[in-house]
Amino acid sequence: MSLGYAEKLSFIEDVGKVGMTEHFDPPHVLEEKIERLTMMIQKSKHLVVFTGAGISTSCGIPDFRGPKGIWTLQREGKALPEASLPFHRAVPSMTHMALVELEKAGILKFIISQNIDGLHLRSGIPREKLAELHGNSFMETCPSCGAEYLRDFEVETIGLKDTSRRCSDANCGAKLRDTVLDWEDALPPKEMNPAERHCKMADIVLCLGTSLQITPACNLPLKALRGGGKIVIVNLQKTPKDKKASLVIHGRVDKVISGVMENLKMQIPPFVRIDLFQIILSQALSLDKKFVNWTLRILSVHGQKATLPFIKSVEVSFLDNQDFKSATLESQPFLLKRRTVKEKSFELVLRLNFSEGCGSSHVEVNIPVDFKVSADSLNLDKEVVFRRLRDEAVQDFFCGKNAVIERKSIPFPKSEVTVYATVTNVIRYTQDLKTLAIDSLSNGDMKRQLASVNGSAISRKRSRRPKRKSRY
Repeated sequence: MSLGYAEKLSFIEDVGKVGMTEHFDPPHVLEEKIERLTMMIQKSKHLVVFTGAGISTSCGIPDFRGPKGIWTLQREGKALPEASLPFHRAVPSMTHMALVELEKAGILKFIISQNIDGLHLRSGIPREKLAELHGNSFMETCPSCGAEYLRDFEVETIGLKDTSRRCSDANCGAKLRDTVLDWEDALPPKEMNPAERHCKMADIVLCLGTSLQITPACNLPLKALRGGGKIVIVNLQKTPKDKKASLVIHGRVDKVISGVMENLKMQIPPFVRIDLFQIILSQALSLDKKFVNWTLRILSVHGQKATLPFIKSVEVSFLDNQDFKSATLESQPFLLKRRTVKEKSFELVLRLNFSEGCGSSHVEVNIPVDFKVSADSLNLDKEVVFRRLRDEAVQDFFCGKNAVIERKSIPFPKSEVTVYATVTNVIRYTQDLKTLAIDSLSNGDMKRQLASVNGSAISRKRSRRPKRKSRY
């Protein structure tokens, strides 16, 4: 989880058991249990998955209760775990992506998540098949009309507070709120109701990477028992619900789910991340009408005051034209102002340098400029464009592909606004069980068993210590 999130939580004295001993089933026992779980899933008519922090540790996100978890280390007076990659650049684990494939195949009916990392949505799980009980650090919601906004940056508040943005619906405009619960906040009915309904319908509730300690969420899987359903728990530590489970597997979640997918003869799909940005080119005639004063802006699609967390700097040059001086924009908002002879057209070349955690170093965008703002608008089907970009990125295993998804003109100031989609990560997952069986990877370890475009995870240290407690 984000260490910043931990600092925002209200203080409570008792966060439950931490630092519990990890248990590993012997290899032959683990293999037998994976085969048994596979058979249960094959026979299942209504599979529900219940996830905790343990499915995200291989994404470079520290947990809280494991041997190297945040609260465990804090209680022992030790340094906090290293954070691998910025929180907003974390990529889904092979477990996240395996669940996507199971959902597409019609096997997985619903996911209940206690995590606030947003990786289930990022992986491609449909929103209507996901309950995020404790919220999402990257989601804002409108309390008036119910609209949801998934951001590429971590929302600055928690505890269902007002944020600095408003609903973009012209008929609404209400202040938005964050969705992450603080300790005293009740679980939202919008998430809790479908979670309860699916647990009651479930013939299997598969609990992955959760200590099953935090109420009332931890009691949801028990609702399956009343209808004759079964509980399966995959976790390295023992849980209070183990005695209620038909099968308890002590093994790493990625290894178990990879084994299940192999037994089912199903492939874990690659992950492709697509981010958005907008380019605004504004113009105005000089007083003597001989020149055009123009302004270039590279902005977030989430509002002109929002940052672009995946862009570090922008280099601006001019194709085949030595009359204009190149520039490097290193601070946000990225903005360049110039004056040009009215009749002169040219072509801008923008090199957008990506921040750490992206799969390539940059993307280049060419923009022809003749100061004739078209009145015609362009609004393509976003999902169609995204699908094409994903297919091309997977086929070529290459980041940086981009495409226009929207273009519109603004009369005052006279401007053209173009929204681009660009591929910033492509991840392929190995299902080699021998690789996954590395014993040195514990809950707090930031190494990731996956092949990424940029070769490996980028590690950085966080020196700040959390002052508050977490619900996980």
